Amino acid sequence: MEVLLIENVSKLGIRGDVVNVKDGYARNFLLPRKLALPVTAGNKRQIELEKERAQKLRAKELAEANELKAKLEAVKLEIGKKAGESGTLFGSVTNADVAEMLKAKGFTIDRHSIALPHVKEAGSYTVEVRVYAGVQAKLTLEVQAIAE
Repeated sequence: MEVLLIENVSKLGIRGDVVNVKDGYARNFLLPRKLALPVTAGNKRQIELEKERAQKLRAKELAEANELKAKLEAVKLEIGKKAGESGTLFGSVTNADVAEMLKAKGFTIDRHSIALPHVKEAGSYTVEVRVYAGVQAKLTLEVQAIAE
């Protein structure tokens, strides 16, 4: 079944794309959640208008995403965690911790958009934040060991 995506759908496509999906996926997931419209002869004109609108909106969102990326890359995050004598942390730093630190600095980022390596020792790490489709910001995370 061919559908026009009204919203960005992870691992399927972005707003304005016409994609071919299985009937059940469209009927049971995309259409009830108003994420897509079915492509029929009757709504071809509406699809063309939606594509144009989506293209303009995508250009605006991409410009905003690049602006946010520049602001995020200027941020340096620091966190202190309790650690043993060898520098190994009693726990790890998670993407939820990074999301909280970014929230404290004025950024609202979903923790699912944050990818960081397994942080189990003190040191410097690179954190990737998915801002928009194809736009990723790289932040520096400094983890400091606090002796107990």
